[in-house]
Amino acid sequence: MLELIVAFAVGLTIIYMILKILSIPMKLLWKFLTNSIVGAIMLYIVHFFGVPVIINIATALIAGVFGVPGVIAVVIYSLM
Repeated sequence: MLELIVAFAVGLTIIYMILKILSIPMKLLWKFLTNSIVGAIMLYIVHFFGVPVIINIATALIAGVFGVPGVIAVVIYSLM
């Protein structure tokens, strides 16, 4: 009976450590995903209001990686 309890405790500890290690990349992935969504929405809103922003892979990538500051940079670059 004692061996079963020790094995269960060791198993829970290993599972906890694995989940703790994987939670850091999940936070980073979540931040990247929210930046991408906000950046894409902002890029389309700016384009909708008549700012001559060319939406291509480069501008979408900049807006997706950097979010709102990326959209601002793309708008400034397109107005130059």
